[in-house]
Amino acid sequence: MKKTFELSHPKIAYPRLIEATKSEVKKYLKRERNKTLPDYADFWGFDCRFGQTPDQAETIRVGQINEKISFAESQEWTSFYLEILAVPAQRTAHDDADPEEESEEKA
Repeated sequence: MKKTFELSHPKIAYPRLIEATKSEVKKYLKRERNKTLPDYADFWGFDCRFGQTPDQAETIRVGQINEKISFAESQEWTSFYLEILAVPAQRTAHDDADPEEESEEKA
Protein backbone atom coordinates (compact mmCIF):
# COMPACT_ATOMS: atom_id res chain seq x y z
CA MET A 1 0.00 0.00 0.00
CA LYS A 2 1.38 3.35 -1.03
CA LYS A 3 -1.28 5.92 -0.35
CA THR A 4 -1.82 9.56 0.50
CA PHE A 5 -4.75 9.76 2.91
CA GLU A 6 -6.86 12.92 2.62
CA LEU A 7 -8.19 14.13 5.96
CA SER A 8 -10.64 16.73 4.74
CA HIS A 9 -14.19 16.09 3.63
CA PRO A 10 -17.18 18.45 3.45
CA LYS A 11 -19.59 16.08 5.26
CA ILE A 12 -17.41 13.75 7.34
CA ALA A 13 -16.00 14.95 10.66
CA TYR A 14 -12.22 14.98 11.09
CA PRO A 15 -12.14 12.39 13.94
CA ARG A 16 -14.22 9.97 11.84
CA LEU A 17 -11.74 10.28 8.97
CA ILE A 18 -8.91 9.42 11.37
CA GLU A 19 -10.82 6.37 12.64
CA ALA A 20 -11.58 5.25 9.08
CA THR A 21 -7.90 5.58 8.16
CA LYS A 22 -6.76 3.49 11.15
CA SER A 23 -9.41 0.89 10.30
CA GLU A 24 -8.30 0.72 6.66
CA VAL A 25 -4.66 0.20 7.71
CA LYS A 26 -5.66 -2.52 10.19
CA LYS A 27 -7.69 -4.34 7.51
CA TYR A 28 -4.80 -4.11 5.04
CA LEU A 29 -2.33 -5.57 7.55
CA LYS A 30 -4.70 -8.41 8.38
CA ARG A 31 -5.27 -9.17 4.69
CA GLU A 32 -1.51 -9.21 3.98
CA ARG A 33 -0.76 -11.45 6.99
CA ASN A 34 -3.33 -13.99 5.79
CA LYS A 35 -1.66 -14.42 2.41
CA THR A 36 0.27 -17.63 1.78
CA LEU A 37 3.93 -17.41 2.77
CA PRO A 38 6.77 -18.61 0.52
CA ASP A 39 8.42 -21.85 1.69
CA TYR A 40 11.52 -20.10 3.01
CA ALA A 41 9.64 -17.57 5.18
CA ASP A 42 8.20 -17.80 8.70
CA PHE A 43 6.16 -14.60 8.83
CA TRP A 44 5.23 -11.42 7.00
CA GLY A 45 7.38 -8.44 7.91
CA PHE A 46 6.42 -4.93 6.88
CA ASP A 47 8.54 -2.07 5.61
CA CYS A 48 6.72 1.13 6.55
CA ARG A 49 7.21 4.80 5.80
CA PHE A 50 5.18 7.76 7.08
CA GLY A 51 5.19 11.50 6.41
CA GLN A 52 3.23 14.48 5.15
CA THR A 53 4.37 13.76 1.59
CA PRO A 54 6.14 10.84 -0.08
CA ASP A 55 9.35 12.91 -0.21
CA GLN A 56 9.24 13.66 3.54
CA ALA A 57 8.33 10.10 4.58
CA GLU A 58 10.60 8.43 7.12
CA THR A 59 10.95 4.76 7.98
CA ILE A 60 8.86 3.54 10.94
CA ARG A 61 7.93 0.22 12.56
CA VAL A 62 4.49 -1.37 12.14
CA GLY A 63 3.71 -0.77 15.81
CA GLN A 64 4.16 2.98 15.33
CA ILE A 65 1.53 3.41 12.61
CA ASN A 66 -1.40 4.30 14.92
CA GLU A 67 0.88 6.53 16.97
CA LYS A 68 1.96 8.44 13.84
CA ILE A 69 -1.64 8.77 12.60
CA SER A 70 -2.60 10.17 16.03
CA PHE A 71 0.33 12.59 15.75
CA ALA A 72 -0.97 13.75 12.36
CA GLU A 73 -4.39 14.25 13.97
CA SER A 74 -2.90 16.31 16.82
CA GLN A 75 -1.06 18.49 14.29
CA GLU A 76 -4.29 18.75 12.23
CA TRP A 77 -2.65 17.69 8.97
CA THR A 78 -4.98 17.78 5.97
CA SER A 79 -3.27 14.71 4.48
CA PHE A 80 -0.44 12.26 5.08
CA TYR A 81 1.46 9.60 3.15
CA LEU A 82 1.70 6.01 4.37
CA GLU A 83 3.61 3.22 2.68
CA ILE A 84 3.34 -0.38 3.87
CA LEU A 85 5.12 -3.11 1.92
CA ALA A 86 4.77 -6.76 2.96
CA VAL A 87 8.08 -8.66 2.95
CA PRO A 88 8.42 -12.39 3.66
CA ALA A 89 10.85 -12.81 6.56
CA GLN A 90 12.51 -15.56 8.52
CA ARG A 91 13.01 -15.63 12.29
CA THR A 92 16.56 -15.77 13.56
CA ALA A 93 17.61 -17.86 16.56
CA HIS A 94 18.64 -16.02 19.71
CA ASP A 95 21.75 -17.24 21.54
CA ASP A 96 21.11 -16.21 25.13
CA ALA A 97 24.29 -17.72 26.56
CA ASP A 98 27.76 -16.39 25.75
CA PRO A 99 29.89 -19.06 23.99
CA GLU A 100 32.94 -18.17 26.12
CA GLU A 101 31.03 -18.80 29.34
CA GLU A 102 29.90 -22.23 28.11
CA SER A 103 33.49 -23.34 27.39
CA GLU A 104 34.62 -22.18 30.86
CA GLU A 105 31.81 -24.14 32.53
CA LYS A 106 32.77 -27.36 30.73
CA ALA A 107 36.46 -27.10 31.77
